[in-house]
Amino acid sequence: MATRLTGEAAARAVAALPGWSLDGETIRKTFTFADFQEAIAFVVAVAFKAEAAGHHPDIDIRWNRVTLALTTHDAGGLTDRDVELASAVEPLARRS
Repeated sequence: MATRLTGEAAARAVAALPGWSLDGETIRKTFTFADFQEAIAFVVAVAFKAEAAGHHPDIDIRWNRVTLALTTHDAGGLTDRDVELASAVEPLARRS
């Protein structure tokens, strides 16, 4: 079971994720790429990583920008699983 993060624990976890912000019970970040093709390549890489983790972000695609939003719905808020997936997708953005 995922460990729920609230208050100071949530703030510390997000502070360790450059560019991510805490929005209620969700963490989010917008990634910017050179073009649509790079943005979609990143989304595909995220999809494979998320599927392997059994944890799926909300994804918003706007031409060369991709916003990921993570929360653990079945736990009712932010958990360590969200932080782990956020950390795991960072290297994917640098490869695109």
